[in-house]
Amino acid sequence: MQNMKKYEEKAELLKALAHPTRLCIVHGLLENECNVNKIKECLNMPQSTVSQQLGILRSKGIIEGRRRGTEICYRVINSQVRQIVALLMKNSGE
Repeated sequence: MQNMKKYEEKAELLKALAHPTRLCIVHGLLENECNVNKIKECLNMPQSTVSQQLGILRSKGIIEGRRRGTEICYRVINSQVRQIVALLMKNSGE
């Protein structure tokens, strides 16, 4: 295993997605960019909890926030994560 760094980076992405709330947030952001208030309403969770999860996703380079007036809208920026979540959620109605 010469290039363990590559595997460590992939494992960090998977760890970030391994939390149900973060996975739900990323899945939702793949469909629509939105702000923390909209995410909080969809998840029925306190804003502090949602903000904490968004911070983790941001720190891993999975999402970014873009300012629109007085609010920040989040979107998924990592193409590998887009593919992983799309695959995981494919046929999720089963």
